[in-house]
This record gives sequence, C-alpha cells and structure tokens, in this order.
Amino acid sequence: MIKVTKNPTISKKQVEHVAWLARIELTEDEKEAFTKQLNEILDYFKKIDEIDTSNIKPTFHVLDLVNVLRDDKIEPSLSKEDALKNAPQKEDSFIKAPKIL
Repeated sequence: MIKVTKNPTISKKQVEHVAWLARIELTEDEKEAFTKQLNEILDYFKKIDEIDTSNIKPTFHVLDLVNVLRDDKIEPSLSKEDALKNAPQKEDSFIKAPKIL
C-alpha cells in the first residue's frame, strides 16, 4: 500500500493551483467549498486505510472473468473482387489512393 503522507490534506493554495492548470476561474466561495469537499473525500480514504487487507487478493475486475474474447476461427476471407467492389478507384488488383507528400 502506497501512502504519500500520514495525514494528507488539500490546501486552498492547491485548489487554486489545480484551477489555474485547468484554466478555471473560481470564486473565493468555490475555492473554500472545493477545499472542504476534497478533504472530506480524503477522510473517506483514511477510513479505508484502517481496514486490514493483508489477506485479500487484489481485484482487477469485479467479475471473475478470465478471457472475454471469442476463440479465433479460420474462415475464408473476401475475394479480391469483393474487396475491391466498392473502392472508388482501383488499379490492377489494388485500391488506388491519392499521393500524400
């Protein structure tokens, strides 16, 4: 478990910095409200940190899924004629595209 500090808190100065990075203008009331709300969120994480999870295996997905992909099946592909049927321009057995420089 990685902990940055013992009792992490968000300061008003940090809220102002994040708002500046996001180019968001906040009023003084909004800065105070966001500071309070973010610190309440961190308090919830502190409660989670109190739980002993040493015997719990990490969960990567809420469902016990192993492989959700279908099996590969070898099937015949399109013929050249079918693949080129809707091409706007073709030359021999290739799709012709404009030059890109």
